[in-house]
Amino acid sequence: PMGSERTEIRKRQMAATPESPGAAQAQLSTGNRGSNACCFCWCCCCSCSCLTVRNQEEERARRTSHELQAEGIPNCEESPAPTLEEVNAWAQSFDKLMLTPAGRNAFREFLRTEFSEENMLFWMACEELKQESNKSVIEEKARLIYEDYISILSPKEVSLDSRVREVINRNMLEPSQHTFDDAQLQIYTLMHRDSYPRFMNSAIYKDLLQSLSEKSTEA
Repeated sequence: PMGSERTEIRKRQMAATPESPGAAQAQLSTGNRGSNACCFCWCCCCSCSCLTVRNQEEERARRTSHELQAEGIPNCEESPAPTLEEVNAWAQSFDKLMLTPAGRNAFREFLRTEFSEENMLFWMACEELKQESNKSVIEEKARLIYEDYISILSPKEVSLDSRVREVINRNMLEPSQHTFDDAQLQIYTLMHRDSYPRFMNSAIYKDLLQSLSEKSTEA
């Protein structure tokens, strides 16, 4: 009986004993290969490739954010502070608002709150293009305007109908200062009918008007 007990105990100890070091190492090695893919493998489970793609996406996001910041408030037109008379005139017509840099800056600030600042940026870029006379400069600026505001791939694409887009595509075969005239007029009309009435009722306009009125009263 004692011998049988010893035999049974020995069997239990052998069953509880872990695999040999070599076998354990082989299993560990196999497990590592499953979790850490080879750097030369570019399949979807490869951690190295995923990290590379992720880093590229983060860098692209940082670059895009920097570019957007560069196109933000610092790029507003330089202008003296508007007078009370000027601000009151903005309420008379959209044309009077757009005639002055101060008016365009205030309206652009409002458009930014509605995430439609690209409309003003496009209109201003078209105005700048009209001032050019050098053929190569015109072609380069026209290309940039197209990529920034006309291309469907651009995050700053403006809303244009198919007819105007066809006109632009034809004009881009030989760009001139007037390549985007139809598109500029359409965006101007859109801002006039859609955004201008809301701007006149916005806190941006009312606060500016109140501030200038108070200063005028104090003087």
